Amino acid sequence: MAFRTRAKLLVAGATLSLIGGALAAFTPSANAAADASCRPDGLYTTPGVSVPYCSVYDAEGREKMGADHQRRVIGYFTSWRTGKDGTPSYLAKDIPWNKVTHLNYAFAHVDAANKISVGGDTAANPATGMTWPGSDMDPSFAYKGHFNQLNKFKKLYPNVKTLISVGGWAETGGYFDDSGARQTDGGFYKMTTNADNTVNQAGIDTFADSVVAFLRKYGFNGADIDYEYPSSMKDSGNPLDWAASNPRRAVLMKGYAALMKTLREKLDRASAADGEHYLLSIAAPSSGYLLRGMETYQVAQYLDYVNIMSYDLHGAWNKYVGPNAALFDDGKDAELAAANVYGTSQYGGIGYLNTDWAYHYFRGSMPAGRINIGLPYYTRGFKNVTGGANGLWGTSSTSTCPAGAGLTTCGDGATGIDNLWHDLDDAGKEAPAGSNPMWHAKNLEKNIKGDYLSAYGLQNAALDGAYTRNYDATLVAPWLWNSTKKVFLSTEDEQSIAAKADYVVSKGIGGTMIWELAGDYAWNATKGQYEPGSTLTSLMYDKFKNASPYGASKSNTALPADKLDVSIGFGDFPVGDSNYPINPKVKITNNSAVTIPGGSEFQADFASSTSSTISNWSGWTTTILKSDHTGTNVGGLKGDFHRVSLKLPAYQAIAPGASVDLSLVYYLPVSTPSNWTVNVNGTLYGLTQDYTRGGTVVTPSPTATPTVTPTVTPTVTPTVTPTVTPTVTPTVTPTGGTCTLPAWSRTATYTGGAKVSWKGHNWNGQWWTQGEEPGTTGDWGVWRDAGAC
Repeated sequence: MAFRTRAKLLVAGATLSLIGGALAAFTPSANAAADASCRPDGLYTTPGVSVPYCSVYDAEGREKMGADHQRRVIGYFTSWRTGKDGTPSYLAKDIPWNKVTHLNYAFAHVDAANKISVGGDTAANPATGMTWPGSDMDPSFAYKGHFNQLNKFKKLYPNVKTLISVGGWAETGGYFDDSGARQTDGGFYKMTTNADNTVNQAGIDTFADSVVAFLRKYGFNGADIDYEYPSSMKDSGNPLDWAASNPRRAVLMKGYAALMKTLREKLDRASAADGEHYLLSIAAPSSGYLLRGMETYQVAQYLDYVNIMSYDLHGAWNKYVGPNAALFDDGKDAELAAANVYGTSQYGGIGYLNTDWAYHYFRGSMPAGRINIGLPYYTRGFKNVTGGANGLWGTSSTSTCPAGAGLTTCGDGATGIDNLWHDLDDAGKEAPAGSNPMWHAKNLEKNIKGDYLSAYGLQNAALDGAYTRNYDATLVAPWLWNSTKKVFLSTEDEQSIAAKADYVVSKGIGGTMIWELAGDYAWNATKGQYEPGSTLTSLMYDKFKNASPYGASKSNTALPADKLDVSIGFGDFPVGDSNYPINPKVKITNNSAVTIPGGSEFQADFASSTSSTISNWSGWTTTILKSDHTGTNVGGLKGDFHRVSLKLPAYQAIAPGASVDLSLVYYLPVSTPSNWTVNVNGTLYGLTQDYTRGGTVVTPSPTATPTVTPTVTPTVTPTVTPTVTPTVTPTVTPTGGTCTLPAWSRTATYTGGAKVSWKGHNWNGQWWTQGEEPGTTGDWGVWRDAGAC
């Protein structure tokens, strides 16, 4: 999740032998009947399955979490803070059970057989075998360890749901065996894709079946997938995994979408059998760089909710010193400025390394209430910082780079007493990162040497200089600055967490996700030091307990109740570093029994995470109808959506069962556009594409389509190379049997919307071209066959 490698992991790995062939049959309870009225807006429906949504959701599609929990407080509870190595433990009994709504256990992994696993069933396994003084095991469970304790406390706090989290930074592409050695066998990459760049559906099915059995065996309420990362961007994810991920990056997102669809469907079938709706969530990246390689994040439709990892936005993997988890952009981000993000007109001055941008990215395809923003209870930090305002937006570089920090100049990460929660590299050496629990950061701020330092080998470390707290209200980001050591530590505290909680409430967001609970703090007056506690989590609980219900609708305006069975797909994304501008092929498929005539207008909402510079290269008329946000995003994006009109060319009807394609162009990543409508013969319909609550799928009465003389409307050509002044082809009405359109010329230049005749057919140009003969460019090429003439 948050960390670049895993340090001092006691036990994980090996195969958990819990699947013995086919899944056991379960008899549905009397309460297992589906109640579609409880289904969250936009959540995919598994065909033919009656899912008991009302076991988890109310009649408005909002999650039931207890009267004093109007928003989620999701805490990650990790396997490795057992106290067995002498460092402070964090056990199930330490969780503030009355303040949280969900607990994600980190981590299980994908084993060599493509099954979920937490390691061998031994007494040393923290998940299923370990015991602790003062933590009595519940004898009603066949296992011990953390799983026993979680289920024991769930009896006392039945509103709290538990999910098993699979993957994480260290175990996405491999796993730790029972000896603590990392086995790099491909993990998610191998389980979801094959070496020939095809989807590994067999591996996905095996994994999904094992997840269902795992939930049933250990009493979890759902699964949380922390796959870091199925992105086509080069060298994304753990450097130890690049050998597996880079060769497959062209198909990783397809494999991810297949994985999540399969998990949703198999969990839905298990839910129907068991009378309990099983949750499916993910830990999602927040960086615009990573999301640029994840297409339109098509997996959102399968999720009960998404947990945004809105942290690790700045750290020692490069030289730019900035906050770990700023809420807003301030227009001064040194990393973005160096990449000319603020100076690129198509970006609209929008900075994308902040929580608000990431929230709006996902808001484009999901209700606000199915989104949770991430909060770090740990620091990121640098040493030897030069420039900036008390370090902020300064630089810190080093020539001694950790493995994998090759995309940019790597930063000089803080070490020693400024790196208490450090990971270890492959050689067992401290990984410089400035990573500390917040309770240690508070002690640094107050010039306190905690009595726990000896457990980390730091008993002789000196507190050189003062750690002065700074706060930027525009960013909503605190940090500590030690001017003596030139150390910058990005932190969180009551002021920043309160502001972020207020943001959650004001936006109608579902809640927050915490990595990780063990970093929270409390003051120990007896010892005169900060220690693990629940100060920040309690603050969020207090903010949320009387809040209004979260936003449950995808659209901000009412959509038509009558829907046409039409699907919208996005594909053919260029791989990785060649994907600018973002130029997907959009396939509109008419699954209804009625022809959608030429000239029909489709409309959709695009996330305000991109600018309103949206166009197409296919001859469609594209119009921005409204923009909820314009200009830079300093202090936050003002609204959620751009509303875009895409008008089908007059000559291009969509018959029942047929599809049409267009090539869109935009500049910053968006999740899948939503809230679609289509105007057919003067009647406005919604689309089944959106999985909206309520409404009816209809079959309109066929209406005679008036004869339309095609008119070429010039389309603004996006700023690309080459730049060509559009040439308007005169309107021509073809007559039967004779090609009256101008003949194609090999030396002429054509733009989107051009019409020519060639070899007895009329052809429509999709974008700028020269020298490409009609009939030779294929289905996705520049020339589309408009029929014989």
